[in-house]
Amino acid sequence: MLLATAVLVSAAWLAPVKADASAQAVKLPETRFASTVSGHGFDAPPGFADAVPARNQAHPEAKAVGEQVCTACHAKENDNFAHTAHALGMQVALAANPATATCEACHGPGSVHAANPTAKGSIIAFTHEGGTPVANQTESCLGCHSGGPRDVWLGSIHQRNDLSCSDCHNPMQKFSAEGLTAKQSVSETCATCHKDIRQQFNRRSHMPLPEGQISCVDCHNPHGTLNATLLKTDTVNETCYQCHAEKRGPFLFEHAPVRESCLNCHQVHGSNQHALLVAPVPMLCQQCHSHTRHPNDLQTELSLGNGMTPDERLMGRGCITCHAQVHGSNHPSGPRLHK
Repeated sequence: MLLATAVLVSAAWLAPVKADASAQAVKLPETRFASTVSGHGFDAPPGFADAVPARNQAHPEAKAVGEQVCTACHAKENDNFAHTAHALGMQVALAANPATATCEACHGPGSVHAANPTAKGSIIAFTHEGGTPVANQTESCLGCHSGGPRDVWLGSIHQRNDLSCSDCHNPMQKFSAEGLTAKQSVSETCATCHKDIRQQFNRRSHMPLPEGQISCVDCHNPHGTLNATLLKTDTVNETCYQCHAEKRGPFLFEHAPVRESCLNCHQVHGSNQHALLVAPVPMLCQQCHSHTRHPNDLQTELSLGNGMTPDERLMGRGCITCHAQVHGSNHPSGPRLHK
């Protein structure tokens, strides 16, 4: 009897059970985007779908009027804007959610501006003459573009000099391939203010920026860093080591001025001397090594081959003819940086 009962229980346990679909169904949260009910996220709402109008500090009472009111007057601007990354994202978001702010997501509510278009400050204008404080302009941009490279924008040299995002970027028209910069490239955009630095790249020895192999942002973060020169790293040397790793060391025999800063010997952007040097060898070396050991004669142009007192120590490669490992040596016999 007990055995028969056990067999029946086992058969009941192993027999397939009809699933109750209504009991097992998982109720997904309600959403206004029907395509997300699948839960897979392939058709999730685009990033601009929940965009709201930016805050215009001059007119907090202004109300949103919608994209059609803006484009009724600004048809030309709308045509130029249509090819930009912002426009493409906003149009997709608007199709997904008709309540999404488009123009007003950056420029703020447009009711006051629509009533009096000539009044300065009635809308967030991204120019220095538009009546909107620069702080309000950058606040509108940082509403989406905060964090990352812009973590230390506040207090940076560009922010302290009252630069606006629109001084370097033009989100209303596609001038560049990336970054929506105001000029065709990042380097050209930087050169609008830093003309003296751009001129240094025209010297005989220069970093390969004019050739397009590097750009300003390879070394600098224009949105702010913790140092005065906007370097991406903590020091000049760390920045240089990003490309010149062989100069990093550590070396058995260090060269003190090299370890202190590359700028002791090199012009970072361009120089009329060999290898970006600040002065020709051996004059550069004798700024430190003067009247000690064998270089007891101060080398000048008179010691050149066509001078009054030619000296072999000034010819060829100068000091580095013998002291070839000027950045440091790992050779046991290299305390004088010969090997």
